[in-house]
Amino acid sequence: MWQRPQHLLSRAVKHYDVLIVEEPIFKPGVSPHMDASERPQGVTVAVPILPEGLAHEDVIAEQHDLIEGMIGREATGSRVFWYYTPMAMAFTSDLECDLCIYDNMDELSLFRGASQQLIDLENALFARCDLVFTGGMSLYEAKRHRHRSVHGFPSSIDFQHFSQARSIQADPVDQEKIPHMRLGFFGVIDERMDIDLLASVADLRPDWHFVMIGPVVKIDPASLPQRSNIHWLGGKSYNELPHYLAGWDVGFMNFALNESTKFISPTKTPEFLAAGVPVVSTPITDVVRPYGEKGLVEIAKDAAEVVAKVEAIRARPKEPWLAKVDRHLASGSWDKTWASMHRLMLETTGESASERPVPSLPVYATTPAE
Repeated sequence: MWQRPQHLLSRAVKHYDVLIVEEPIFKPGVSPHMDASERPQGVTVAVPILPEGLAHEDVIAEQHDLIEGMIGREATGSRVFWYYTPMAMAFTSDLECDLCIYDNMDELSLFRGASQQLIDLENALFARCDLVFTGGMSLYEAKRHRHRSVHGFPSSIDFQHFSQARSIQADPVDQEKIPHMRLGFFGVIDERMDIDLLASVADLRPDWHFVMIGPVVKIDPASLPQRSNIHWLGGKSYNELPHYLAGWDVGFMNFALNESTKFISPTKTPEFLAAGVPVVSTPITDVVRPYGEKGLVEIAKDAAEVVAKVEAIRARPKEPWLAKVDRHLASGSWDKTWASMHRLMLETTGESASERPVPSLPVYATTPAE
């Protein structure tokens, strides 16, 4: 999934050497090692490869040793640690850094199966870090009293990429035979999706077709509703997404209203809008404010309201709405978000900005499970 971490850290390479450490992969009969590769965006991605069957404490120890082997216990120059999950504190807390950042995308403690260890490690991360960034304003409100320097950075937009959908004519092969009216969703399909709402709307309007794109994670695929008008197309690459969105009449953000969605700020909201696709969403706080309040996204809490909002979208002229969308989106971009974050980083360290190719400030980041 090409999401907030990828948008930000691919921009960080203008100023830093960026090393992203992902979660380990377990294989039978291997010796512990780090599989590192450089990506086209300029970041290096390292994946710990560990033997199957290790005890939890050994998994932690092996990750620690592999990371220490790559970057050293002590920093030889300025070094930034940039965290997406507190769980990485278990194997990095004794390694030296000059600046520690927690880019807090979600309230992970509210996710299904969250452990006491995660809560304890997040407390330790708050104690260590110099800056906390939050992925939305509701999460900022929840976290701003826990640290001296918390800053809200809601989801931004790669407008040029998603606006391609406005001019694409051809449908992807696996979508071209799906009839209109099409409602689409893209993203991780997990406990945050209200699959009962999806089924109810599909039953209310059997002539509408629902195109669902994304990997199924942490829920049983057999639990997904099966209807002739619901089409589960699986995961697609970031580059493919505009081609699918170009053929959708309405975007459907059927998020469940539960603990795991209480503080989410869906990146797909501005992405739908940049693609020129009108959206109906359940009342997620960071969607209602500002998108719902500004009339950019329609908000519906149940199946009947979803149907009514979609019908209203179909009845209104698109051009005035799209002009309002573009005015709103013009105020933000991932470039601007990164620039604001970087300015805070430099203020905290007292350093001045410089652009590569001069190597400086290698960044260690850990990515969350999606």
